[in-house]
Amino acid sequence: MATLNNYIQLMRLDKPVGILLLLWPTLWGLWIAADGFPPLLVLLVFLAGVVLMRSAGCIINDYADREVDRHVARTAVRPLTTGAISTRSALLLFTALVVIAFLLVLTMNPLTIQLSFGAIGLAVIYPFMKRYTNLPQLFLGAAFGWAIPMAFAAVTGNVPAGAWLLFLATLCWAVVYDTMYAMVDREDDLKVGIRSTAILFGEWDRLIIGIFQLAMLSLLVVAGAEFRLGTLYYLGVAVASILAIYHQWLIRKRDPKSCFHAFLHNHWLGMALFLGIALDTTITV
Repeated sequence: MATLNNYIQLMRLDKPVGILLLLWPTLWGLWIAADGFPPLLVLLVFLAGVVLMRSAGCIINDYADREVDRHVARTAVRPLTTGAISTRSALLLFTALVVIAFLLVLTMNPLTIQLSFGAIGLAVIYPFMKRYTNLPQLFLGAAFGWAIPMAFAAVTGNVPAGAWLLFLATLCWAVVYDTMYAMVDREDDLKVGIRSTAILFGEWDRLIIGIFQLAMLSLLVVAGAEFRLGTLYYLGVAVASILAIYHQWLIRKRDPKSCFHAFLHNHWLGMALFLGIALDTTITV
C-alpha cells in the first residue's frame, strides 16, 4: 500500500526547487502588474496554484516516464516506476489537483479563467514532448511562463505587450536551467531514447545556454523599460547577470553533480529578480 511519503515523493514536495522556479516568475508578474503588493486574494490563489500545478506536473511527468525512469540512475526509485503507487492512483491525484486549481481560478476574472486552459494544456503535453522533439525545455518554459500573462490578467484585466516580454524571458530562463538539469542525465537519456536540449546542443551546450542567458537578461532589460521600472529593478537584473556567470562556471566541466548544482542554484537568480522588482515598486530612489 502506498504511504504518505510515496505521494510526497510523487508530487516532489520533498524537492521544492521546482516550486520556487515556478514561483519567482509568478511573483514577477503579480508585483509588476500591481505596481507593488498585489490584491491578497489574487496572491493567495496564485501561491496555491503554483504548488498545485507544479505537483500535478510532476505526477503527469512521472506517468509519461514510468517505463523509462527505471533505466535512469537518478529516477529509478520514483514511486510510479517502482510500483509503490499505481498509475490509476497517480492519475486520480493529478485530476484532483488540477480540479482544485481550476476551482481557485474560478474566483478570478473571465480573462484569467480563459488563460487557465492554456496552463492546463501546457502542463499535460510537456512531459510527452521529450518523445517527439529535442526541445521539450521550450514547452516547460512556456508552461512555467504562462503564469505571467495569467497574473497580469488577474490583477489588471488585460495582458499588455510587456507581459509577453516577461513570458519570453521566463521561457529562455527555463531552457537555461532545464538544459543544465538534462546535462545530468544526458548519457542515460541517450541510451533510452529520451530527447532534450542537452542532447541537441551537444558540445555547443555551454555556448547555447549562454545565448539563452543573454536573451533572458536582454528581455528583462527591455521589459523594465516597458514598465518604467527603476534603479533597484536593474540592480536585481545585474545580480542575476552575476549569478548567470556563476552558473556557467559551475557547468564548465559538464560534471553531472556541478550541473545539478547549477540547476538548483537558479532559484536564487529568480529571487534576486523578484527582490529587485518588489523593492523598486515600493521604494522611491
